[in-house]
Amino acid sequence: MTDARIAVTDAQRADAELIWDYHQMQHRLRPCSAAIGLGSHDLGVATFAAELYRAGLFPVLVFSGANSPTTAERFPRGEAVHYAEQAMALDVPRSSIIIEPCAKNTGDNITMSRQALEQAGIETSSVLLISKPYMERRAYVTCRKFWPEVEPVCASEPLSFDDYVKSIGDERLVIDMLVGDLQRVIEYPRLGFAIAQHIPDQVTAAYHRLTDAGFDSRLLKR
Repeated sequence: MTDARIAVTDAQRADAELIWDYHQMQHRLRPCSAAIGLGSHDLGVATFAAELYRAGLFPVLVFSGANSPTTAERFPRGEAVHYAEQAMALDVPRSSIIIEPCAKNTGDNITMSRQALEQAGIETSSVLLISKPYMERRAYVTCRKFWPEVEPVCASEPLSFDDYVKSIGDERLVIDMLVGDLQRVIEYPRLGFAIAQHIPDQVTAAYHRLTDAGFDSRLLKR
């Protein structure tokens, strides 16, 4: 369990910001055939998806996600359902939303959203992947693995590391999550869950310093 009482050092914060920046794909936003809002604990995904819909970047929006142990209490009807409700409250019409309520992981998010779009008769040559800020790269590598025919564009709320920490309220937990996502970017290609990515040496070194320092609550169990 994350212990918020243990202060994060300046060096650890610098390492976390290095990993935060690596997770950002820095894609230029452009119109796409459809968008996928990737379910998680972060309702900001749905809020930003609504903003991008109103900006005219896509005509249809899939919200994908069931529940995980970290979201079951927050979103008792499922991540996708709560995301859709948030988007509709922000003026996205229900007719433009597809709810995919079964995905249990990022691979499911991609494959099940693809199936939902195909069943709806929507031709998809490009897709806007809307995720938590630190999940952009994992969303990208997963999409390239499971849906190589489509061109993915990654997007997330334009928040700094400090702003995101404020929104969550627990700096150590945020760092744990950054580290956990980077581990998945490292490990998932050999497991067949993603394409491989170049990881700069300084990012790898930051990852090892943080895991050695105990930022490990979101690491895969070995």
